[in-house]
Amino acid sequence: MKPTAERAMDVAEELFAERGYHGTTLGDVADGIGIRSPSLYNHFRNKEALYHAVLNRLIEQFNAPLRELREGPLTRERIRDWQARVVRMHVRNPHLARIIQHEALSGGPGRATIVERLIEPMVADTVSALERIANVEDDVRRLLLWTVMGFNNIVMSYVTMAPIYRSVLDIDPLGEQATERQVEIILRITDAFWTRDLGVRRGRGRQAAGTARSGRKR
Repeated sequence: MKPTAERAMDVAEELFAERGYHGTTLGDVADGIGIRSPSLYNHFRNKEALYHAVLNRLIEQFNAPLRELREGPLTRERIRDWQARVVRMHVRNPHLARIIQHEALSGGPGRATIVERLIEPMVADTVSALERIANVEDDVRRLLLWTVMGFNNIVMSYVTMAPIYRSVLDIDPLGEQATERQVEIILRITDAFWTRDLGVRRGRGRQAAGTARSGRKR
């Protein structure tokens, strides 16, 4: 059997994802692992400490693919692999996305942690990677932040909306088949990024178009 603290975090993770910080009590967590509420204070100072322990554990897990991406050579294929891995991780465990949604909508003590440990590193590292690989001009660079946030929104909103999507899909939205379809659409969007204006220097695109027109005139 797992240690009591770890079991408490497992139960709390599910409850925080389902009900949010404000909708979960230490009594709910204690009931979930079959102990009395006061016993939890042997492991966590209070509910907020338990919440931060759960949140930090999730962030550590979900940050792992980005750390691995930074440590190796930066290529388009490795970025695609990172995206696919992140999508699959969120579908397998939608708790982080749902906890973040609760934070965004009803508040909680974890917003600063989410921003500093998850969102800011993800945005900064991914934008930097796209700038280096895509070699974009200034008028396109300003859209890279929105591109990264858009990817994050697609991934996280899908798993938070899965219970609703279940009513319109003929497959389990969190099942393997649906997961691979979600991966496919993310990668198709990424491939479109590389081949459209966001992924190339516009000057080169205009020059190429001008050359083509000149060729047709001749």
